[in-house]
Amino acid sequence: MGERWAYVPLFFVAFLAGGCDGGENPSPGTDGPSMVVAAGDIAECKNDQDAATARLVESVDGTVLTLGDNAYPLGTPEQFTDCYGPTWGQFKDRTRPAIGNHEYYTKGADGYFGYFGEAAGDPDKGYYSYDLGDWHVVALNSNCEEIGGCGDNAPQVRWLESDLGENEDHACTLAYFHHPLFTSGKYRPGAPKVESLWEALHAADADVVLSAHDHNYQRFAPQDPDGRADPERGIRQFVVGTGGGEESNAIEEPPIENTEAYSDAADGVLKLSLRATRYDWEFLPVAGDDFSDSGSGRCH
Repeated sequence: MGERWAYVPLFFVAFLAGGCDGGENPSPGTDGPSMVVAAGDIAECKNDQDAATARLVESVDGTVLTLGDNAYPLGTPEQFTDCYGPTWGQFKDRTRPAIGNHEYYTKGADGYFGYFGEAAGDPDKGYYSYDLGDWHVVALNSNCEEIGGCGDNAPQVRWLESDLGENEDHACTLAYFHHPLFTSGKYRPGAPKVESLWEALHAADADVVLSAHDHNYQRFAPQDPDGRADPERGIRQFVVGTGGGEESNAIEEPPIENTEAYSDAADGVLKLSLRATRYDWEFLPVAGDDFSDSGSGRCH
């Protein structure tokens, strides 16, 4: 994978010592959390890092969220079968995927939709939602040009606003899609095309967004779609492009505002414990990588 380096800001140490909310963490729910394990940018036959991250997935008994670019380089049916299948494909029956840009290098993303079937949603849309314990979860398609755009009146945005309105009784909401709105990596400062998705999520008091695309790990403080710190109603974004596919993307110093923790030197997965009114996170690195990140947050 080449030489890579990890950078952890000093304020991250203070963050772990004091807790992410600046106060005492609430007690866990009595029914126990729903477990999630997530990463994107996953499988490529020419390396075996996806096998290493798959061993981490195996250690977590929960729903697997893939964050796009699941099979490199073209997302063909053969690459899903031969590259993704032997590693992360072991967990296909508990996987809820999101689609990346590399999937569309095959016409109509036929490799992706053919491999995951109904779990990937309507092939003409590539977005869907479901409930996971006490949480409402939304898988979105950030390849806007493939599905009629992501502007305010685009079909996906209208669907998202309706879906969130119908599920406003949920205390907590998580969304995931491939392209991050904010990043300090190769694609800095981020993908403005997904801003309307963020605006709809922020208006509905969504709590967490997971993305990938940049091949590194980044965690941000809760913020609004304009990148302003918003501890009361902001969304916490994680970039988890650490599934093992292709080379890592360096973090550009200094990282953008509201960055709390990051590494461009570790492959791994993000484990989330989704509780009734809060969530816990932990980044699990592959064997040999020593970066870690963990904490807790409250739902709005």
